[in-house]
Amino acid sequence: MGNIHTVGPNEALIVSGGCCGSTRKRTIVGGWAWAWWLVTDVQRLSLEVMTLNPMCEGVETAQGVPLTVTGVAQCKIMKADELLGTASEQFLGKSVKEIKQTILQTLEGHLRAILGTLTVEEVYKDRDQFAALVREVAAPDVGRMGIEILSFTIKDVYDDVQYLQSLGKAQTASVKRDADAGVAEANRDAGIREAECEKSAMDVKYATDTKIEDNSRMYKLQKANFDQEINTAKAESQLAYELQAAKIRQRIRNEEIQIDVVERRKQIEIEAQEIQRKERELNATVRLPAEAESYKVQMIAEGKRTQTVEVARAEAERIKKIGLAEATAIELVGKAEAERMRMKAAVYKQYGDAAIMNIVLEALPKIAAEVAAPLAKTDEIVLIGGNDSTTGDVTRLVGQLPPAINALTGVDVSKVLSKIPGAKA
Repeated sequence: MGNIHTVGPNEALIVSGGCCGSTRKRTIVGGWAWAWWLVTDVQRLSLEVMTLNPMCEGVETAQGVPLTVTGVAQCKIMKADELLGTASEQFLGKSVKEIKQTILQTLEGHLRAILGTLTVEEVYKDRDQFAALVREVAAPDVGRMGIEILSFTIKDVYDDVQYLQSLGKAQTASVKRDADAGVAEANRDAGIREAECEKSAMDVKYATDTKIEDNSRMYKLQKANFDQEINTAKAESQLAYELQAAKIRQRIRNEEIQIDVVERRKQIEIEAQEIQRKERELNATVRLPAEAESYKVQMIAEGKRTQTVEVARAEAERIKKIGLAEATAIELVGKAEAERMRMKAAVYKQYGDAAIMNIVLEALPKIAAEVAAPLAKTDEIVLIGGNDSTTGDVTRLVGQLPPAINALTGVDVSKVLSKIPGAKA
């Protein structure tokens, strides 16, 4: 089992030993450490400033005069790891009082040594240099113990043989003598200075009186000049006032004219704005509706024109397509008729006059019907002549049929009939 130890920044924690027989020593400042019971040693070392009062009684100076010197020193243990380890080796397990006593003895030893090399006057007159010398000499020794001297000052210097008092008396007598001589010289100088001051005062008085008279005369002359200048200035001021008044009146008139001009300009602007307003009103009430109506009519006409054009285009396209269809139909009919005629021609060619004769015989009833058609509308036929001529006319008519058929079809009926078996021409 173990325990946690914590320290602040003004204290050092030295942890030595540990588990497994370790001999390593750790130093912690402002932190914490874990310590095993029974096997770990934990000790604390204060890092606070220590105030020491070194004192040397009856120490003889270089002149053999015994002096008693007291001082004040501020020391502390340094935090650097190496120096803190050195300090722990020197002071671990000791109380703060014991540490102070060790440092105090070191400082007092150096103080005695340095005091023996100086005179009383050097110690008494320049205490700061004496203290700096002690601090400079003692610093390496206390530094090897991990101690830092923050400050060292001489508090008091005195002796039991009245040496310093004698020095003070001599100094006091010298100062008093110099003071008496100074007083006498001051009195003498004061008398001389007083006489000089009285003379200067009289000179100043006479000079002042003269200056007063001169100034009075100059004042009167200047007053007369001033009065003249004042009168002139008054006259000029009156004229300037009248001139300025005229200028101001003229400026006021100019401003009034400018106001009138501005008013007229504003009136013109108002009228122009009124004209613009009426023009906008006219545009809104008359011109814009008329333009809108005109645009509407124009759009309607344009639409109708476009409709008519489109209708005409559609009709033309329809007629064009109908014409193309009719032409195509006619072309197809013509081609069919031509093919029929071609085939007929081929058949006629193959069968010769017999086929043609067959066609003619098939067509004779139709021809007779067409010839007799006008006769069907005749109520009666009157033959003029005798019986013999009538028979001759009918026979002649029948005799003319073959030539007519030959003329129409190119077929000689007589020849065709002669080829029929059992027929006679």
